[in-house]
Amino acid sequence: MNILIDGVSFTVPAGLTALEAARANGIDVPSLCWHPRTGAAGRCRACLVEVEGVERLKEACALEVREGMSIRTATPRVLAARRLVVELLLAGGGHDCLSCQANGACELQSLAYRLGIERPAFLTGRDKEPPDESSEGIIRDLDKCILCGRCVASCGENVLHEVLDFAGRGARSRLVCDDGQPMGGSTCVQCGECVQVCPVGALVYKRARGKARPWETEAHRVVCPYCGVGCLIDLRVKDNRWMWSEGVEDGAAGLPNRGMLCVKGRFGFDYVASPDRLTTPFLRQGGELRPATWEEALSFAAARLAEIKSKYGPRSLGVFSSAKVSNEENYALMRLARGVLGTNSIDHCARLCHASSVAALSEVLGSGSMTNSLQEAEKADVIFVTGSNTTWGHPVFGGMIRRAVKRRGVKLIVADPRRIELAECADIHLRHRNGTDIAVLMGLQHVIVRDGLHRPEFIRARCEGWDAYLDSLAFYTPATVESITGIPADALTAAARLYASAGAAAIYFGMGVAQHAHGVDNVRALANLALITGNIGREGTGINPLRGQVNVQGASDMGALPNVFTGYQPVTDPAVRAAFAAAWGADPAAMDSAPGLTMTEMVAACGDTIRGLYIIGENPMVADPNLNHAEKMLRRAELIIVQDIFLTETAQLADVVLPSACSFEKTGTYTNSERRVQISRKALDPPGQARPDSEIIADLAARLGAKGFPAGPEQLYREIRNLTPSYRGITYERIAGQGLRWPCPDESHPGTPILHAASFPRGKAKLSAVAYVPPAEEPDSSYPFRLNTGRLLQHYHTGSMSRRSEVLSGLVPRGMVEVHPVDAACLGLIDGEIVRVSTRRGTIDIAVLITPRVAAGAIFIPFHFAEAAANRLTLDVLDPLAKIPEYKVCAARLDKIAAGEAEA
Repeated sequence: MNILIDGVSFTVPAGLTALEAARANGIDVPSLCWHPRTGAAGRCRACLVEVEGVERLKEACALEVREGMSIRTATPRVLAARRLVVELLLAGGGHDCLSCQANGACELQSLAYRLGIERPAFLTGRDKEPPDESSEGIIRDLDKCILCGRCVASCGENVLHEVLDFAGRGARSRLVCDDGQPMGGSTCVQCGECVQVCPVGALVYKRARGKARPWETEAHRVVCPYCGVGCLIDLRVKDNRWMWSEGVEDGAAGLPNRGMLCVKGRFGFDYVASPDRLTTPFLRQGGELRPATWEEALSFAAARLAEIKSKYGPRSLGVFSSAKVSNEENYALMRLARGVLGTNSIDHCARLCHASSVAALSEVLGSGSMTNSLQEAEKADVIFVTGSNTTWGHPVFGGMIRRAVKRRGVKLIVADPRRIELAECADIHLRHRNGTDIAVLMGLQHVIVRDGLHRPEFIRARCEGWDAYLDSLAFYTPATVESITGIPADALTAAARLYASAGAAAIYFGMGVAQHAHGVDNVRALANLALITGNIGREGTGINPLRGQVNVQGASDMGALPNVFTGYQPVTDPAVRAAFAAAWGADPAAMDSAPGLTMTEMVAACGDTIRGLYIIGENPMVADPNLNHAEKMLRRAELIIVQDIFLTETAQLADVVLPSACSFEKTGTYTNSERRVQISRKALDPPGQARPDSEIIADLAARLGAKGFPAGPEQLYREIRNLTPSYRGITYERIAGQGLRWPCPDESHPGTPILHAASFPRGKAKLSAVAYVPPAEEPDSSYPFRLNTGRLLQHYHTGSMSRRSEVLSGLVPRGMVEVHPVDAACLGLIDGEIVRVSTRRGTIDIAVLITPRVAAGAIFIPFHFAEAAANRLTLDVLDPLAKIPEYKVCAARLDKIAAGEAEA
């Protein structure tokens, strides 16, 4: 439509507000309450404009333009009104620019400057209120608050935490947390969304106070190094130090995080400047690690690797790659393993989290990746979440699901043994006994097929194996499922009917499904559920594994697996080996033609078939199951080389320790859960002698005789594109904004948000006849509790990064075992006391958290805390196909201990 702004004609899209239309055409109408991600509020009146034919001034942020509308943005009347607005906002007297953390970035200060207001025309004499500094990461100063409502809207509508609101009326209006609690005593999770949208200094980052103001920092675009959502962050840096983080606002609607961050992405980067950072190589001498030069360390490492290879053969060497490092570095390590060392025994942490997902989905569909996108949660009619405490493990995406449910009316089914946060807003919570997932999932399908709610036309056209599959359903009657799982038959039936009746139903699942000795069967059963209802290949549907670490998907794509090169090209194919050998200048005859060992198999084989290990960015001494046994086996290795940013528990066992640069100290690409490839640019210089992993790998390769081994990310990525059809069209230039999702076969291709729209890579999808398999270890009289392990919102993986954050460690300084109130009463336990938790594999001492979040007879322990390591207790029984351990269920015992006896 055509409109006039300040007498100039513009053509603008329908549906814009006057504020958006003006700004889109370079006319800056000020606004203090409007924000691109919170929308119109109409509270502050700073955006008042004149509209021809309308008597009163109108709020531009709430005024939708119409054909022929004539708008004036800077008439004397408008400027006078705008000046009065600013005078009134300044009248409270709380805006002392000299001491304000927001000085230079305060939108009220900027507007006052533009209007020529040097000091308020009047003061209200309002009583001063001391700032609220009760929370770990945020200072709330109500004297500076202008009641614009941005923080309330963003907390309630974007991140869906619903902590902030207004209380009181008129001059008594104020911002409150919950029912008036200090922020530190409220339900605030410290995501920092409120600080990011605050236009003044009423909400600021506590740890940045006195260190930097916004105008003193530089913004560097990086990918968050934590979970698999792959949030884009503007890292604020001053003097080579991280100050704070902001979610990227440019094009936020198309980004995986839509401008939002969780507490880890906001406050969890202190580790970058930790005094614990490795800054020099180390060599073991006389049983102790001593500082060494790079020349000493790399020469020793290369000589020992060559010696072991010569003595025992290439397959005696194993390599642990990492989901914490970039695609380029995973590729470089894969190239070293296969092209230089000659071993296919390379693996990474996917083996411990989603190996069963990859194995099952590859078998069933022909591809082991997430089929749809995170953003599509709002396009579904029904969402089914199982095995994922999403608001803790993938917090930004968990907020998207809550928004879809609470604001869009999407129906939610949650299957989880614990009453997680998503269960609180779910339409149906299926609370099953831990380890009985197969019965739950196949029971849902029994009801769907029995009631004729499946899609026969989709099954005939795109699936195979129906007859055997149908026979397998007979066992899973609602009554049988109830006896196995504890889920009432009517709840199971209601959930099945809700899922099957949806026009579009999406499955999102996590390690609660995957980390079992029958994890592959769990995922096969999930795939069945989507296939028989036709919920795949369309928007708002799909089978979507949520990756636990930032680059689990990318490390898998790059061939950091024992059976495939990049793009899942099999190592057993002579033509594939020949193509990679030609690109690398290697001898294809010297390359291993059989799949190597998995990570779990390598640890078990230390001292026998595995003699040397090269480990980058992994910490098996906290992450592996049955840690007592894992430690025993690792100590049998003849050589362990660890490359990391800290002297982790695993590095303390190493013969050679090499200091890495962290992700913010180098450039590279990362692939998130939804197959989105994004670039993270160098923002900081590494400390001391720490170096990027790709440079270290190249130097080691040269010492092992490799010629022209690429060291830089651009060189490595060029090879990746040339050798990987699904990445061929993804260039650094094309992913500078919102990234691209593979497959992307050429540079004109837009990427692929949704997989399997017309066909499956294997032809027809395979329906699986899945028999019920109980957990490998059930409770008994000696060990009566079911132990479950997992993550917390505030911490990550083995804690090496998150536990070095002041805010995160301040929020959760130690691990705790969750115990149901009934069990606590029976054992005489009180909150916070130290108890002994034992299994047949080990014992830890840990504090008690009494909560109904767990069921009676069940306990939960987070695995981030080395001093109370949950994995000293867990079971190392493996899924027969995926070789993933049974992390999620084993039999345990709780014992009270006398004061002074505690180990931790």
